[in-house]
Amino acid sequence: MTMQNVEIPYGAYWSTPFTKWQGSLQYLHSMKFAAHVAKQELAKRSIDPTVFDSGVLGMTINQYQSFNGAPWPLFDIGAVHTPGHVVNQVCATSARGLFAAASEVMCGMASVSLLMAADRCSNGPHIFYPNPQGIGGAGQSEDQVFYNMMNDPMGGHSMMQTGENVAKRFDITREELDAVTLRRYEQYQEALKDEQAFQKRYMTLPLSVPTPNFKKEACVVTGDEGVFPTTAEGLAKLKPVMEGGVITFGNQTHPADGNAAIIVCHSDKAQALSANSSIKVEVLGFGQARDDLAYMPAAPIEAAKRALHMAGISIEQVDAIKTHNPFAVNDVALAKALNIDVMQMNNFGCSLIWGHPQGPTGLRAMIEMIEELALRGGGYGLFTGCAAGDTGMATVIRVTDR
Repeated sequence: MTMQNVEIPYGAYWSTPFTKWQGSLQYLHSMKFAAHVAKQELAKRSIDPTVFDSGVLGMTINQYQSFNGAPWPLFDIGAVHTPGHVVNQVCATSARGLFAAASEVMCGMASVSLLMAADRCSNGPHIFYPNPQGIGGAGQSEDQVFYNMMNDPMGGHSMMQTGENVAKRFDITREELDAVTLRRYEQYQEALKDEQAFQKRYMTLPLSVPTPNFKKEACVVTGDEGVFPTTAEGLAKLKPVMEGGVITFGNQTHPADGNAAIIVCHSDKAQALSANSSIKVEVLGFGQARDDLAYMPAAPIEAAKRALHMAGISIEQVDAIKTHNPFAVNDVALAKALNIDVMQMNNFGCSLIWGHPQGPTGLRAMIEMIEELALRGGGYGLFTGCAAGDTGMATVIRVTDR
């Protein structure tokens, strides 16, 4: 069944720049920072936070008192009576969060929902789990970010191994991956033209970064931090991370920090909240899937097919494709499976280049997809993303004249 009467008011979304691991945003509490940014962005759009009758927080990395969930940042922005909840599907958190917000709107639980996604890979928590029956009461501990990237609880493998497995399944070569990586870097340069004109369609630049207590300015960020110059020669010099493999530090993404948000509402409310009421942005379909153990980058393929089916369209009708691509492998596998041109996906940027703060990664990609479709004069957009547990989610959005 296609989603009905669920829209994203045009321009009612934003993203911070993404900054590198242990970079300019490393000291900021994810939830507090998301609220800090949202409050400013809502004020710029003259949107009263009391309009929200529901909220969703997409977050994957624990923060101090994050037990309290979405009601905390909602309260901080002035939505003091707005209920909400937290969603976590690791790298697919944004697509899952959009599904949660859209579902509430479609079934009548909410008319206007704020979806915020926020994460900080930097300074990830070190968690201790008590075990009274352990020797001397000793328990277990983990570094939530790093340890889980390296140790799958079901297979014991690393995320990197899943990329290598999918590369073998689809006969993907090192040369293919490097060529796609170079293309993605070139596409990102288009977003920086004319003093970052494309990014400024949804991003406040330069961004004043507050101190941890949010009382002063710590620094100013003028754009994404951690993007490194990419050349064919530079990529070719890098050794595979795993012996005999095809994935290098060049053709995979990097951990990052940041946040993003989107307003989701019933069609009756969209025009009043839109920056341009003549542009209609509809949420049409979702898909989810799970692949074999240790084949995470392949999961978005089936998820994409299911999202397209729900939206009632074919891949040939899609005008813009954005992916969360922790590895270039993701894009090559998707393109081969769906018979599409891998070099035409991810115009203006993607997580392979601007980094991966987990929760908000997909949300920024979907925001960029909306803006790309608006520049094209409309059309269908497909977003896909993989996640830990060999799962994937996909979303179909349509931009048209109202």
